[in-house]
Amino acid sequence: MAGLYGKKDEEKHDVLDPIFGSYTADHALSKYELNKEPVSPEVAYRIVKDQLIDEGNARENLATFCQTYMEPKATEIMAETMQKNAIDKSEYPRTAELENRCVNIIANLWHGQKNENYMGTSTVGSSEGCMLGGLAMKFAWRERAKKLGLDINAHKPNLVISSGYQVCWEKFATYFDIELRTVPMDEEHQSLNMNTVMDYVDEYTIGIVGIMGITYTGRYDDIAKLNDLVEEYNKTTDYKVYIHVDAASGGFYAPFMEPDIKWDFQLKNVVSINSSGHKYGLVYPGIGWVLWRDKKFVPDKLIFKVSYLGGELPTMAINFSRSASQIIGQYYNFVRFGFDGYKKIQKRTHDVAVYLATEIQKMGMFEMVNDGSQLPIICYKLKDLTAQNWSLYDLADRLRMQGWQVPAYPLPQNLDTVEVQRIVCRADFGMSRAHEFIDDMKRDIEELNKSILVGHKTTELKKYGFTH
Repeated sequence: MAGLYGKKDEEKHDVLDPIFGSYTADHALSKYELNKEPVSPEVAYRIVKDQLIDEGNARENLATFCQTYMEPKATEIMAETMQKNAIDKSEYPRTAELENRCVNIIANLWHGQKNENYMGTSTVGSSEGCMLGGLAMKFAWRERAKKLGLDINAHKPNLVISSGYQVCWEKFATYFDIELRTVPMDEEHQSLNMNTVMDYVDEYTIGIVGIMGITYTGRYDDIAKLNDLVEEYNKTTDYKVYIHVDAASGGFYAPFMEPDIKWDFQLKNVVSINSSGHKYGLVYPGIGWVLWRDKKFVPDKLIFKVSYLGGELPTMAINFSRSASQIIGQYYNFVRFGFDGYKKIQKRTHDVAVYLATEIQKMGMFEMVNDGSQLPIICYKLKDLTAQNWSLYDLADRLRMQGWQVPAYPLPQNLDTVEVQRIVCRADFGMSRAHEFIDDMKRDIEELNKSILVGHKTTELKKYGFTH
């Protein structure tokens, strides 16, 4: 029998406001203190979403190395596991095992040696990985120096790195009281200068950082050559020095695209490596990795045994509680893509970079600083600053009107009179979008050439949205 309904069946709360007809939509909410009354989930969602409506589209952000797309199933499993605390390995032992598997998979990619006891951990991006790698070097140096009778307080310990370093190394030096000795880059040496790097090393050097993918240009340091220099240096002194490789960008790219390059644990003096899972590891932002070739390079003082929720676990981290979802996302990618899948994705990304570099060179007004032949990074400058009435900053502004975020900025110390523009190709930037970008770039250049009002013809070199 069909139901009969009437006044007695009315719900107590009988008012269903449309979102934009609600009290909340008609009144300004406080931005910087809590409102007195709660609002409905739907209204809260819409308010927050609308606050973000005028931000750039992440997929058109050609400044960032960080992934802006993952498969729906990856997003699904990460959303389902956001509540898991990565630090609590006693309560989430299977999650801990997935992290362990990731470390072993990465060690295999980076040629962890069978006769050594490699170890590693996930981190919150490469920055924490750099901090941990640097700290291990500092503490290991201090132990070695004390045994040799060096007065470790006579001078501040130092770390040697090219001037193309990422800002996390400056933070490391500041936070942990290290002198950052930067080897200048120049027109001839746009990566670590192997002719001069060892001039910066002394008995207070905790280590040398080689970079597999300089942030400014995408170029690789010659880690194999650096290894040879360190090997020769170590034969002449009791104060040994070792290499940490900052492979934030190249660590998940070079093994698939340029497997013949020796830069990792195949080299005797490379003792630690960090990389970003959220760059070419293809995971959303928030995941990095740091590995050591052998546990002897990680001083015991840096490993803490923490009592937590009834268990005890060893941990080496600057951060503590954080979601395990990014670790699980990394493991999903490893399972989903396998070696050949990663290789295909990186190859397609490389093809897009080569296409962009070729088309930009055809325009005739640009000189390539990096053509995407290693990391898929395109970096270029104007051939003649006086040949047009606009700068790369003006071009960046024009591209931004189309939605494209392409930074213009000066190169680092000793090259900082050179103004460049950089495009980062990621897995989610396909060939169709690359064609659309080139069309927009050509149209914007044509408009700039016809423009009467010029904003930046003479301008002080500046950084333009470049923080990655």
